Amino acid sequence: MSAIKIECVASEGYRIGESPVWDEKESALLCVDITGRKVCRWSSVTKQVQAISVDAPVSSVALRKSGGYVITLGTRFAALKWNEQLVTTITHVDKDKPNNRFNDGKVDPAGRYFAGTMAEEICPAVLERHQGSLYSLHSDLSVVKHFDQVDISNGLDWSLDHKTFFYIDSLSYSVDAFDYDLQTGKIGNRRSIYKLEKEESIPDGMCIDTEGKLWVACYDGGRVIRLDPETGKRLQTVKLPVDKTTSCCFGGKDYSEMYVTSASDGMDKEWLSRQPQAGGIFKITGLGVKGVPPYPFAG
Repeated sequence: MSAIKIECVASEGYRIGESPVWDEKESALLCVDITGRKVCRWSSVTKQVQAISVDAPVSSVALRKSGGYVITLGTRFAALKWNEQLVTTITHVDKDKPNNRFNDGKVDPAGRYFAGTMAEEICPAVLERHQGSLYSLHSDLSVVKHFDQVDISNGLDWSLDHKTFFYIDSLSYSVDAFDYDLQTGKIGNRRSIYKLEKEESIPDGMCIDTEGKLWVACYDGGRVIRLDPETGKRLQTVKLPVDKTTSCCFGGKDYSEMYVTSASDGMDKEWLSRQPQAGGIFKITGLGVKGVPPYPFAG
């Protein structure tokens, strides 16, 4: 086992850094700053961050097969052309809930963009309960609503055989699994596969490695944990120098590097002085596992 190394590759001080996605074509890491209303791209070549400002909280970003990116913006699915800095709305959800916004999102192996909503937070992790729903945007740009009564729709990914969908509703402190039908995108038979320990705090973003194990970023827990979805056991804990770790993905040339986003919202001056890298992007090397490349949205 090589030594694990953690470095802050971009100390951007994001308010809520989220949704890291590796863009192989650009050798770059995409992410968003939700409350900062920015879509960001860190180049592993130049080590610079570019950002595009948008007109609403932007909570996730994904690759698009036809070029450019797709994002969740307020309660809209939208398209983003990076070079033109052009955002166009694809469709709206939760029109009857003006206080809602999208949160985490990810594309399934068939090219559907799954993303869920939540009520706007009064302060971090404090909000009106059960206001969110989980949706998917399909290649014909139609939207399916899977279920509602969600608090904070978060971490999502699919098993290597594509038969299981993993999902987190943060305030349940649980990582859940559903049976998944890749042909139709339908989900069912929800069950909890892991309940977080007190010191792990709130489960946030999630990704899967090539051994089929899940990695979950623990918000206010300052760590990512590796879980075995079959046994429900925690296999590994990697602690970071910031408390508000928000999400994780694999990237780099062979997907052997892990990237972790973080937040600074809700931290006072004294807390920030202890954790000057809060809101930064971290790269973890030496984990000894690789990740699965992200799927592009098919529409």
